Amino acid sequence: MSLTATVAMAAEVKVLSAGAVEPGLHKAVALFQTSSGHTVSIQFNTAPQIAKRMADGYVADILISPPGGLKQFAEEGKVAKDGHVALGKVGAGVAIRPDAPVPDIKTTDALKAAVLAADSLVYNSASTGAYLETMFDKLGVGDQIKAKTTRYASGEAVMEHIIKSKGREIGFGAITEIKLYEVKGTLKLVGPLPADVQNYTSYSAGMMSNAPSPDAAKAFMAFLGTPAAKQAFVSAGVE
Repeated sequence: MSLTATVAMAAEVKVLSAGAVEPGLHKAVALFQTSSGHTVSIQFNTAPQIAKRMADGYVADILISPPGGLKQFAEEGKVAKDGHVALGKVGAGVAIRPDAPVPDIKTTDALKAAVLAADSLVYNSASTGAYLETMFDKLGVGDQIKAKTTRYASGEAVMEHIIKSKGREIGFGAITEIKLYEVKGTLKLVGPLPADVQNYTSYSAGMMSNAPSPDAAKAFMAFLGTPAAKQAFVSAGVE
């Protein structure tokens, strides 16, 4: 095939994605663009933001969200019902400033003691935050920590808050999001939540029904199911 023909066939794949898979998705996209000649543009949003944009009629080629979201949008006719690709799952973790005292979170009792001893706690108001709120209530500390808890719409805002924090502030978020900042040296991942209270959110990709670039989108969906793409996500903390 001539270079002219290849360029003519190249297209832009528009992706609307949950933010928790960001580092893995960037790695997968880089591999796909190199091998396919297509380009991929991504917009990251929280689950509530994605729901609003979809309700407002936003159109992209591919949607990445928890399976429940894909199912809902498929029932509404906005996403194809079949051919979804599972990308993996992301757990929640604890973040602090690199120079902050490191809390012990190895066990549930230790985590409970750590949040009670913290000067303040920060987490989002999306799916991770909703789980944490329920978890703290089950641990019996929900009412005790409410006054010192700050919540933001996005994980990014949580991380930025912790970077600028002082004292014993603890942030919670998707492990993948924390790692994005840890590699820059601006945050420290203390570790995942203890296994008995850990919460994983799964993510899958589905084609949108009115995809502007359906052929390129199908190619990207096929790539997301390959071992190379899987390794890209695993290396970024998406299990």
